[in-house]
Amino acid sequence: MTIPEGQLEQARQLTSRLERLSADSLWARRASGYRASLLKAIGRLESLKERTVKPEEQAELERELNHLASLLEQGHQILELAARDLIRHRIKRKG
Repeated sequence: MTIPEGQLEQARQLTSRLERLSADSLWARRASGYRASLLKAIGRLESLKERTVKPEEQAELERELNHLASLLEQGHQILELAARDLIRHRIKRKG
């Protein structure tokens, strides 16, 4: 099993977007935790990517990839919810 570079790049972009959430956002604190978890997962996968993964490490690699996929899904949900809150607050200010 290989480590898909596209998935790692998506994770890097997501960490950048989570970092840019407004500090006064309800979602900023959650985003901070997910961002830290994403950075750790990226680091672990990059270290596995730098060397040849032994057959006995395949299960670990698969767990890491599944964990990253889960973090990506949750991170995107946080961004979506933060965007909805931002839109809701802007509508309230106009109204």
